Amino acid sequence: MGTGKRGLIATAVAVVCALTVLAAPGTAFANPTPSPTPSAGPTPAAAKDLEAVRKKLDKLYRAAGRATDEYNAAEEKADKQSAEVVELAKKIVKGQEKLRKLKDRAGAAAAAQYRGGGLPPEAHLVLSDDPRDFLDGAGRVREGHRATKGLLGELTRTQEDLEQYAKDASAQWKKLEAGRKAKAAAQKKIEKQIAQAEKLESELQQEEQERLAELEKEAANKAQTAWLDSGILQEINGKASEQGKKAVKYATAQIGKPYQWGAEGPKTYDCSGLTSQAWLSAGRGIPRTSQEQWKQLRHIDVQDMRPGDLIIYFGDASHVAMYIGDGAIVHAPRPGRTVTIAGAGSMPILGVVRPDADAAAD
Repeated sequence: MGTGKRGLIATAVAVVCALTVLAAPGTAFANPTPSPTPSAGPTPAAAKDLEAVRKKLDKLYRAAGRATDEYNAAEEKADKQSAEVVELAKKIVKGQEKLRKLKDRAGAAAAAQYRGGGLPPEAHLVLSDDPRDFLDGAGRVREGHRATKGLLGELTRTQEDLEQYAKDASAQWKKLEAGRKAKAAAQKKIEKQIAQAEKLESELQQEEQERLAELEKEAANKAQTAWLDSGILQEINGKASEQGKKAVKYATAQIGKPYQWGAEGPKTYDCSGLTSQAWLSAGRGIPRTSQEQWKQLRHIDVQDMRPGDLIIYFGDASHVAMYIGDGAIVHAPRPGRTVTIAGAGSMPILGVVRPDADAAAD
């Protein structure tokens, strides 16, 4: 990433996150707004209550994030199962058509035997007086036996295939129903957590809401400062791969768009919806949920990460963001927020994964 681009990212981080430094560890963050005078500020008790509210809101939104991952996982499974049911239905239709044709052939053979007086071909041979007719007939009988045996075998196999397709389809329908229930349960969890959080926020006065926003920024700034103080940024100097650049370009182009749980764009996103679509735009399909991204993608040491890599947050892998360089991430934070740039260390990092694990950096 060029010097000019790093400067732009650092500036964006400063504006969005109220960070005074992202490239120099050991420096504290400035408050996003001037500190109020003692007479205008909240009382210690009020401040303590707002901090408790902040922690409760964080807990509620994180629970909603976990439920969103459950919902997205159930939806992804349902899509795959639906596709499998469609394929099975096509096989059943083809099998039924094949079985019909085979039965028609078997019926024609039976009709031919009936027209011969109901006697099998062997009987006609025995009754033949002409040796040449006998020899010719013997060959036809052998061919007829083989054809009949093959026809019966094909009929049996086709019927068995149809029975298996039907069993498989029934099993997939059961899985679909279970998935539907899982999605519905996850949706109820999400809506419950978000409703509780919104109710809690709505009960605050305007001044309290503004102070709460300050507390959220202060908590993020404190975490980012501690992360930078570790000196980690001095070790992170990886350059993006060509696909990584495309993924970063897509993700940063979504800045300002609202968070919506279960959304994959183009107007709204949740956290893993943003990262999965960004990488899809770069030509690399990755798992839909943050938990599956953590499970399935290659793990990278934090000091080795490069722009385009995904940072997984919290012990339950319930949040994901994309690293864009200079100690910054782009992510879809939570309901009520928009896609934004933040400090990479502003939340507890579980680890880093790389979608294009085999691609060389430019």
